[in-house]
Amino acid sequence: MVADVVLEKEKDKPIEKVFGQPFSFGDAIDAVSDIYNGNNIIYDRLTQADFPLWYMGISGYEAFVMVTVSPALLAIRPLRLLVVKNLRLCHLLSLAGLLAYMVEDISYRMFIVGFGVWMSCLSWAATCYSEGGQPGRLESKISAWLVGLIASSAIKFAWHTSNPIWVIANSENGGHNGLGFILAVLAVLRSTRKSPVAGSQLQGHKEGSSILAGLGIAGVFFGMHSLLSDSSTIILWTWEGYPVKGPISAPHGALTIAAMAGGLVIGLFNDTLARSWTFFGLGSIGAALLTTTSNWTGYYGGLALSVYLMAVAVPLIGSAARKNPAVTFGFGFLVYNFMVLFHVWVVAYAFVPGGPLVRERTDWIMIATMLLIGCGVFTSFSSTPVAQRKRVNAYLNSRKQRAYYIYVLGAIQLFSVAIAYLRFPTNDYVPYHKDDKILTAGIWTIHFSLDNEGYSSEYRMRDLIKEMEIDVIGLLETDNQRIIMGNRDPTQFLAEDLGMYVDYGPGPNKHTWGAALLSKFPIVNSTHHLLPSPVGELAPTIEATLDVYGEMIDVFVFHSGQEEDPEDRRLQTEYMSKLMGATPRPAILLSYLVTKPLEGNYNGYVSAESGMHDIDPSDWDRWCEYILYKGLKRTGYARVSRSTITDTELQVGKFLVGEKEAATEKIRNARINEDQVPEGRRFPQLFRGEGVRGHRYHVFDEPRYYA
Repeated sequence: MVADVVLEKEKDKPIEKVFGQPFSFGDAIDAVSDIYNGNNIIYDRLTQADFPLWYMGISGYEAFVMVTVSPALLAIRPLRLLVVKNLRLCHLLSLAGLLAYMVEDISYRMFIVGFGVWMSCLSWAATCYSEGGQPGRLESKISAWLVGLIASSAIKFAWHTSNPIWVIANSENGGHNGLGFILAVLAVLRSTRKSPVAGSQLQGHKEGSSILAGLGIAGVFFGMHSLLSDSSTIILWTWEGYPVKGPISAPHGALTIAAMAGGLVIGLFNDTLARSWTFFGLGSIGAALLTTTSNWTGYYGGLALSVYLMAVAVPLIGSAARKNPAVTFGFGFLVYNFMVLFHVWVVAYAFVPGGPLVRERTDWIMIATMLLIGCGVFTSFSSTPVAQRKRVNAYLNSRKQRAYYIYVLGAIQLFSVAIAYLRFPTNDYVPYHKDDKILTAGIWTIHFSLDNEGYSSEYRMRDLIKEMEIDVIGLLETDNQRIIMGNRDPTQFLAEDLGMYVDYGPGPNKHTWGAALLSKFPIVNSTHHLLPSPVGELAPTIEATLDVYGEMIDVFVFHSGQEEDPEDRRLQTEYMSKLMGATPRPAILLSYLVTKPLEGNYNGYVSAESGMHDIDPSDWDRWCEYILYKGLKRTGYARVSRSTITDTELQVGKFLVGEKEAATEKIRNARINEDQVPEGRRFPQLFRGEGVRGHRYHVFDEPRYYA
């Protein structure tokens, strides 16, 4: 009875016009198909630019970032009409990117994905333009695209920031590419079965400036893509280490997804608020907090920005669809592309032309993003009162279709909450050789978790780390939280699957290539350092204190500067030597030093000031990776070949906790045979000889053990 009374009073209000209609299974399928179809552009675009980064410099493949400007072709009227009349074919062609995973040659794979992105952008720009004269149908397309973004973030939340139908996925690393392609074809066939509006309605709509609308599209697309295409991105922007003082990727990624959904609802139900300058100001405050603060304060700012970006996207895309598509989407994507390069240049400044001019200027990126959005907001106000009234009337007559998108949003929220519950940290991790009080530590440069064939390598890394029985490992080149790397975080999968605590290290807004620490032992405290780098790339360091069998042990994970910058490396050597020398506790350095054994900067790391010892000073074949230690009894050292996982081997050391190191270097470095070593202190036999899956003990052809 109460419900009937409420519905009677609310029947003329927007909420009743949405939910007061009978349910239609066909309309619901249409909504789901539109959402899945809208998602494909996100899937393709997120994976199309990983390959150029492999070269760590200008390779020429960076040109593929420009494939998004295909809507500029809509300036040619015959071609525009051809595309609009053949939207189904164009959308089907865009699915080529989903099949690129089948191509073994990574260069050809790149071309196929680039073609898919080209067709996706062209198809969706033409779709929005063709529906520009019918506000109800246009809103459904905009809703589908934005709900698709939220669904993509939720799927990545469930798949530990990866996506099962990406081109970097396959059957061996958790991919479901074939199923994803079949569903995509069905979605396209369903969502494109309605013909576009008549050609007489496709002549453009002269409301406001197309240039300003294009700038708005650039800003809102870049903001959503760089910050909201993964639920953990803004969380990692605010991460500062242990003890935890802010959100963590799981379970709090569900809050990011909820904020995105809330913003979309505001955009759909309160267009006036979404495009208001007051709301723009609130979004700008959120952007400032995310950029300048950390922990919960920064995250709250990120949530506010998330709400704003999703809300303002509705009127900005709608405004762009009613103007010249070649300008609003073609020019808009061109500016967006420069923003994509901009947010890579701030960290890749050592490898790109003009890089030092924008070195570490993430604040400039955020300011530029909001100014671009402001241009779109400005021109969205310039619509004539008559046009506004027509659109309002059209919306009121077609709002019932919104219900199905709201239903899907609700389902996504339930899904993300369930995933948050399932991924909640257990914090009950057990080392491999607890009874022997052995700590097995490793260092590995994982090259952004892409293997030599261009596929995601987390599963292969997981298997080797587990089979080598590693308790503590430092991972370098781990920061994938940028558009060109797919906004991924390989440490989430590794930590949860292996049962380890994780410290992500300096976040994406700290302008490094990333460092991470995984540990079976509790991380009591951690501090993130950015070492002196006056010329070259920033050198990240994690300084962490672990509770190892009741004893506090410091672990340092460090990536030094490049060979081209000797002064940087000298200053970094001084910094690290003092940092390691300052701790009175036993310590381990897991590092990438770019030096030869016993030469140059090596003698700063291994010195009286640092107090550190080389795990095996007789190993003359190293250049990058080194394990150093002090205050611990080292019992073993091994080098394991990488197979095709990355470009750097895995180095591993074993330490006996509770016993002090030998008093003299001669005794400390005395080697013994394996048969003199207790079983619990030995390295796994699995990797002797030819090993397995391309992994074997190499250089020495066997592990080394010490008295």
